[in-house]
Amino acid sequence: MNKQRMKTLLVANPKGGSGKTTLATNVAGYLASIGQQVALMDMDRQQSASTWLELREEGLPPIARFQTGTNPDWLVIDSPAGLHGKMLERALKLATQVVVPVSPSLFDMAASQDFLDALQAERGVRKGKIFVGVVGMRIDPRTRMGLTLQEFLEKQDLPVLAYLRYAQSYVNAAFEGRSLFDLPHHLASRELEQWDYLINWLNQEIV
Repeated sequence: MNKQRMKTLLVANPKGGSGKTTLATNVAGYLASIGQQVALMDMDRQQSASTWLELREEGLPPIARFQTGTNPDWLVIDSPAGLHGKMLERALKLATQVVVPVSPSLFDMAASQDFLDALQAERGVRKGKIFVGVVGMRIDPRTRMGLTLQEFLEKQDLPVLAYLRYAQSYVNAAFEGRSLFDLPHHLASRELEQWDYLINWLNQEIV
């Protein structure tokens, strides 16, 4: 039986510092933890996802660096800042799903709005061939900026996949090439609860 075409998740936002690498590495970690064959493509100039892969120990669920000609179950792309125009079109030709992380600042929301508008104008998105969702990053609902970000995301005509709070467990895991899904459950249980809807969204594409 021929293997199905690989699914490709593009993590994208033109604004640097929006949380793309944190989201991409943790999504890759989740998919690997449930037995999917996962490859990670690092398109960002800083190569933070590549550094994370180099730190990852052999005993953890494997995540490969993407190589042309391979056909994993999932390809997760950590895209560069400034993704737009022809570069965005090329990236979307690879993607079956796009997740846009947005951080709680006025500058991030302004840049993200322009990007989301451009994204929804793309043919593959308009025709329902590419599924798009948004994620609130480093959010604290007790703050004015956190509430403003929630209101911003809920105004978009897109599913809000998660609100992820800032937590030291993300930082500690990254230093060891790990994701939240590689940590003992008691160390990340609160953060993992915030991933439930995003995981369900991904699982719909696994079936």
